[in-house]
Amino acid sequence: MKIEVDGVSAGYGRVSVLSSLDWSVGVGVTGLLGPNGAGKTTLLHLFAGIVRPRSGSIVARAGGRSVASTQRAYGRWIGFLPQHFTLAPELRVVDTVSYAAWVNGVPKASCVAAAEAALDDVDLLDRAADRVRSLSGGQRQRLGLAAVLAHDPELLILDEPTVGLDPAQRLRLRDVVATIGTRRTVIVSTHLVDDVTYMCDRVGVLAGGRIAFDGTVEQLAELVEDNADARGRGSAFEQAYAGIVAQLGSRYE
Repeated sequence: MKIEVDGVSAGYGRVSVLSSLDWSVGVGVTGLLGPNGAGKTTLLHLFAGIVRPRSGSIVARAGGRSVASTQRAYGRWIGFLPQHFTLAPELRVVDTVSYAAWVNGVPKASCVAAAEAALDDVDLLDRAADRVRSLSGGQRQRLGLAAVLAHDPELLILDEPTVGLDPAQRLRLRDVVATIGTRRTVIVSTHLVDDVTYMCDRVGVLAGGRIAFDGTVEQLAELVEDNADARGRGSAFEQAYAGIVAQLGSRYE
């Protein structure tokens, strides 16, 4: 699937968040970086069809078909995992995902099979019969991911999926997302530069209300190296990234 964003503007009330934004995202894992307040969540909500653009369009294209984010059919094509979500602790793992499949249009007779396939994708099939309350934080995060995969969406949208996880859990989730991205279009919003480095093929940097950088992780790394400054707190990579955001954002102010 390919997602094409053409001249999208969005905001709340009189506040403009995104302005004439253009972007194109294809199969693979694409990271979305940007400073707090840049509008990453707004852009994700546009991709998810939760927010409608004030102007412009978002169109998904796959297999000769196309559907706009404002059309009802668009919801069948996407899976959205917000940063904060809740799970019923008393439910079995497989029932949680099976219910998510049913809610998203999978025929009742096929829901268990769909759930088991999604759990296999996130390496949780061996916990299918367990109660949600027995899972660790990282396993619950993967369960949430399985729930949004259960109806086999073409586009997966993840908002800060590794926040709150310990290093081992974060690495496990990164591996899962990278594997899923070999056959789907995945957009990952994060403030952790390491997440992008380890699991993304491409990256977009949101600054000044637009996508100010769009390229490969290697191309972003080259910019980092060109602007690196090892002085002060934090890694040179983190300091350079902050400088890049400031430079790119100023182009549109």
